[in-house]
Amino acid sequence: MVAKLTEQERVEKLQPLLDAGWCLVEGRDAIYKEFLFKDFNQAFSFMTGVALLAEKMNHHPEWFNVYNKLQVTLSTHDVGGLSSQDIRMATYLETQAKLLH
Repeated sequence: MVAKLTEQERVEKLQPLLDAGWCLVEGRDAIYKEFLFKDFNQAFSFMTGVALLAEKMNHHPEWFNVYNKLQVTLSTHDVGGLSSQDIRMATYLETQAKLLH
């Protein structure tokens, strides 16, 4: 079963994501980042890859896409905040985005 991140996990696992440009969402236990791509095709390709992992994990991001911009918010609804699922998903997004740039 997935659990909310402990304070120690937040320090160890969340900080590298914050250093990579993710930010905490005000008023909510969630993280957010905006990704910019070359064009819509690149953004949609990125989203497709993320969607495949999301289905395998049964953990789906909240996201909004317009042309080459993708806004992503991650939080685990079942635990009411951030969990290891969000860390895994955000880390995957970071890795995949770096491959495109």
